[in-house]
Amino acid sequence: MERIGFIGLGIMGRPMALNLTRKGHGLTVWARRRESVAPLTEAGARVAASPREVAREADIVFLIVSDTPDVEQVIFGGDGIAHGAARGTVVVDMSTISPATTRDLAGQLAQRGIEMLDAPVSGGETGAVQGTLSIMVGGKPEVFERVKPFFQCMGKNIVHVGPAGAGQVAKACNQILAAVNIEGVAEALNFAIRAGADPRKVREALLGGFAYSKALEVHGQRMLDGDFKPGFKIRLFQKDLGIVLDSAHQMGLALPAAAMVAQHFNAQMGAGEGDLDGNSLFRVIDRISAAKEL
Repeated sequence: MERIGFIGLGIMGRPMALNLTRKGHGLTVWARRRESVAPLTEAGARVAASPREVAREADIVFLIVSDTPDVEQVIFGGDGIAHGAARGTVVVDMSTISPATTRDLAGQLAQRGIEMLDAPVSGGETGAVQGTLSIMVGGKPEVFERVKPFFQCMGKNIVHVGPAGAGQVAKACNQILAAVNIEGVAEALNFAIRAGADPRKVREALLGGFAYSKALEVHGQRMLDGDFKPGFKIRLFQKDLGIVLDSAHQMGLALPAAAMVAQHFNAQMGAGEGDLDGNSLFRVIDRISAAKEL
């Protein structure tokens, strides 16, 4: 029976780890904030003193942390996974980080006989709680098959995309589409309001046509309700689009719509709105539209 470790118990990681325990998997866990581990200890998980200790006690180690430097530290820092993992251990990074860095990390781990999958997720806190996440996986097919039963405890749409880094590429594509779609909904509803139409009726009409999208259905309603409670925060969207645009810069690739939305996220960060949901792009468009000439 595979021994499982889980590192990173934030807004996404905690419910994902809990779903593993609900399916009968014992866990060894670690998080920077001690208060984060309480729900896992109540569910029977053992708390380790460091990522190194988690790796010593696990055959498969999942991690989901904030950004590229955090992943590098958790894996290769002084008390990192790489210093405790045996040959044949699988490291599964479910964070959203740079595809290029992911390939580099996988290569370094391979030199130690350690396997790696990049498996970023989409679906937000709700998907994490309900175990319905979309999981995009890069790495060796045989390693994917080994880990797939555990992915199925956390998600519903689980796709092996390709070799190392391919999962992160898919997540970058996801964030481009998500951000641009939310921007489109914000612009359309602001247009309806300023043109004198009932935006709720406009949204209802659009839901039945070719303009339908999940963003219009979910975020559109929340925009009209003024509900900007975070499911996925602006500061995380900004970070993810930063990864997208940096990768595009390296490839010499134009992503004009993504770049525009990234500027709106930058403006929100400057306005102290980093902890609002991505649907608060509605407020940015409203402010721009309300601006008066000097």
